[in-house]
Amino acid sequence: MRANFIFSEVWIGLRRNLTMTIAVIVTVAVGMALLGVGLMINAQVSNMRDFWSDKIELSIFLCGKNDPFPNCENSSGLSDAEKIALRDRIVAMPEVQGVEFENQAAAYENFKAQYGADNVLVSAVKPEDMPESFRVKLKDPNSYGAVVAALDGAPGISNVVNQQDILKQFFGLLERLRWAALVVAFILVIAAILLIGNTVRLSAYNRRRETGIMRLVGASNLYIQLPFVMEGVIAGLIGGVVAASLLIISKVFLFDSVQQYLPGNSALAWSDVASVITLTMIFGVVICVLASFVTLRRYLRV
Repeated sequence: MRANFIFSEVWIGLRRNLTMTIAVIVTVAVGMALLGVGLMINAQVSNMRDFWSDKIELSIFLCGKNDPFPNCENSSGLSDAEKIALRDRIVAMPEVQGVEFENQAAAYENFKAQYGADNVLVSAVKPEDMPESFRVKLKDPNSYGAVVAALDGAPGISNVVNQQDILKQFFGLLERLRWAALVVAFILVIAAILLIGNTVRLSAYNRRRETGIMRLVGASNLYIQLPFVMEGVIAGLIGGVVAASLLIISKVFLFDSVQQYLPGNSALAWSDVASVITLTMIFGVVICVLASFVTLRRYLRV
């Protein structure tokens, strides 16, 4: 009997405040969807950081004949003996894990693989135009400072390029997108809490006669509050389901569409999406329950 009464009260409340309930569902759905997108971006950034963390290298470009770099003026290039000596010097550094030499032919093949779609650019560059370089893998990618300081400007070296500096700009853009999504989601979550509280207050006011009778017959505070809390839970669950659908659509049409420009092993997995959906649905229901309890404590005199 008690369960039937509670469910009937919940149904009555939903029907009486249908417009406000729909507004709560929409706000929770949008807020949780944006929160989920922010968390998915965070997971994508983490996957990419893990993928690149052991692949970041230093590119130490060697002077060629008449290269237009200040350190290569009047240079005719390094001899084989000088290249071996420079390689031994790099290998001896405690921060260095491994060194690979890339000659002009290999550099040209990598150039074609990277810019092969631009036929004009590829046709304008010849293998002899490519610089030779050492590809240095570090034990700790964050310890590049000491290696750069020791080699930058050294005889025979035109310049030193740290791949981490290039990726830092890209990761910075992703971080700004993530925080923008989280800030907007936080604002919408606050709006959802206020809407839920207002809906519960209106529902409690419309049913003040029933709650008054329940108090007179000795019903407990929890028993009186439960129907209103259930209304918030239902709105939160429906909003969470809508948000989950939006997150799945985002995974298929947004994250998967940009995956072609990203390394294959850094893709956002469905397990990551499932974790985000679970978290957002729980969070949506929790804020609905908390908003209902807080509002009832203030407006419903029980």
